[in-house]
Amino acid sequence: MKKILVIEDDVNIAELQRDYLQMSGYGVELVQDGKQGLQKALSGSYDLVIVDLMLPGIDGFAIIQGIRARQEIPLIIVSARSEDIDKIRGLGLGADDYLTKPFSLAELAARIKSHIARYERLRGKNTSLGIISHGGLEINTASQQVFINGKEVKLTAREYQLLLFLASNPNIVFNKEQLYDAIWGEEHYGETVTVAVHIQKIRKKIEKDPANPAYIETLWGSGYRFNA
Repeated sequence: MKKILVIEDDVNIAELQRDYLQMSGYGVELVQDGKQGLQKALSGSYDLVIVDLMLPGIDGFAIIQGIRARQEIPLIIVSARSEDIDKIRGLGLGADDYLTKPFSLAELAARIKSHIARYERLRGKNTSLGIISHGGLEINTASQQVFINGKEVKLTAREYQLLLFLASNPNIVFNKEQLYDAIWGEEHYGETVTVAVHIQKIRKKIEKDPANPAYIETLWGSGYRFNA
């Protein structure tokens, strides 16, 4: 049984999530305090964490940052805050998804299933593609390591997937919706911020000048293209 940690201070919302997800076959643990939630996430063995942003103790942003510093597990933000700036910040810190309250429990369950499945495939992947090399960028698909001019750069699971997808399909333009569907494996629900945030984070790690990228180009009004 997959284990999910829900960090949510609204008891009614937390219990609704717990009950629905338990009926969907998940084991669910609820925590209402931010500090305790981070401790639980780091000490427990969970398959996915759902976190609200506005919490007592420490907020959801600090929780995401703390988890990402230690673990690579799926993180979903569920919050009443719908501003793009909050989405950009949360995704930039390493969250995999962002749902705005009120939300559909069925949609939440579908996204949970998708994120867990993708993380498992990534961890269990044993490809024989070898090395993908473009200029100073090298991707070792067997070890899932990325190097720039011989120096390893650390990418999150989603960043690695996105970079590998683009580098494996050089000189092809993909719009944000296509990339979201390909990497997150689900309908994009009008979501485009997630892709833009991850592209920005990848550029900061692999580009000499992120403002003038050599590898991942932006074609305004069309999408992104990996320049081979």
